[in-house]
Amino acid sequence: MNNDSDFDLKPDQWEGLKALRTPFAHLPAAARFVLEDLVALGLATTTGRIPAITEKGRRVLIRGSFRLMDAAA
Repeated sequence: MNNDSDFDLKPDQWEGLKALRTPFAHLPAAARFVLEDLVALGLATTTGRIPAITEKGRRVLIRGSFRLMDAAA
């Protein structure tokens, strides 16, 4: 198993990562607060003032968050 995309994201970080699939104008206010966390984790990047999801972020989004999987079980 590749641990590169194993992240234990908080629910607000998870929602922020999902929100980055849409243009910045559509990011909810709560998602903007976690953007710095996602950038620090390498899951998002900012080009100018426009945030974008990284390839690493896409892999995490596809795999899901272990904390969220545990909550659903």
